[in-house]
Amino acid sequence: MKILYDDKDITVCIKDPDLLSEKSENGADILTKLEEHFGGEFTFFPLHRLDFGVGGTMVFAKNKKAAAKISEMVANREMSKEYLAVVTGVPEESTGTYRDLLFKDSKKNKSFVVDRKRAGVKEASLEYEVTQSREINGEVFSLVKIKLHTGRSHQIRVQFSSRKMPLYGDRKYGAKTGSDIALWSYRLTFNHPSSGETVEFSKLPTGGIWDEFGFAAIM
Repeated sequence: MKILYDDKDITVCIKDPDLLSEKSENGADILTKLEEHFGGEFTFFPLHRLDFGVGGTMVFAKNKKAAAKISEMVANREMSKEYLAVVTGVPEESTGTYRDLLFKDSKKNKSFVVDRKRAGVKEASLEYEVTQSREINGEVFSLVKIKLHTGRSHQIRVQFSSRKMPLYGDRKYGAKTGSDIALWSYRLTFNHPSSGETVEFSKLPTGGIWDEFGFAAIM
C-alpha cells in the first residue's frame, strides 16, 4: 500500500488497478487494504472512485466532518482530478474539450454516448491535451493529459472510444491492443477540509505501456 499523505482528517494513497474502489466480499478493494494497512484503527470514507482496472491517486476521509466537506467540493466541482491516458491514434486537435450525453446501461455495466436527453442520460465534459504521439508495433498511440469537469461512469473511456480512439488495453470499449487499461489518476488538487489550504498530490504511472512514453511535459 503506497501512502502519499496521512493526517487526522484524510489519507491519500495509490489504488492498484486490480482493486475495487468499493467494499467487496473477498476483500479485493482499496478500503479493505487501507484498513489492513492501519491495523483497523480507522474507518475510511470514500469520496470518489476509480474503475476496476484503473489505478492512481485517491483521497479518503477519516471522519464524517472531513468526508462532508470534501464530498461537497466534489459535488461543486471544486476538486481538480487529472488523469493520464494512452489512446489509440491521434486526436484531431492537440487540445480541446469533449462534451457528450452519456447513458449507462447498468445491466451491461457499460456507458454509451447518445444524441438526446432522456431518463438516465447525463451530460459529460472533459478537457484534454496531447503531450506526445508515437508508433508502437506498427500502431500509433497518443499520451493524453485529461482534466475532468464531470465524473460520469466510464466517462473518459467512452468519450474517447466514441471518437474512434479507445484507450490502450480497454477491450470493453473497443481496444484491440493490450490487456491493461492505460488510464491513471495522476493528480488531485483540493482544499484541505481543516486548514482550507490548497493541497496537491500526484504520482506518475510506471510499467507496461507507460514506459513507452516520457513524462517531461506532464508535471
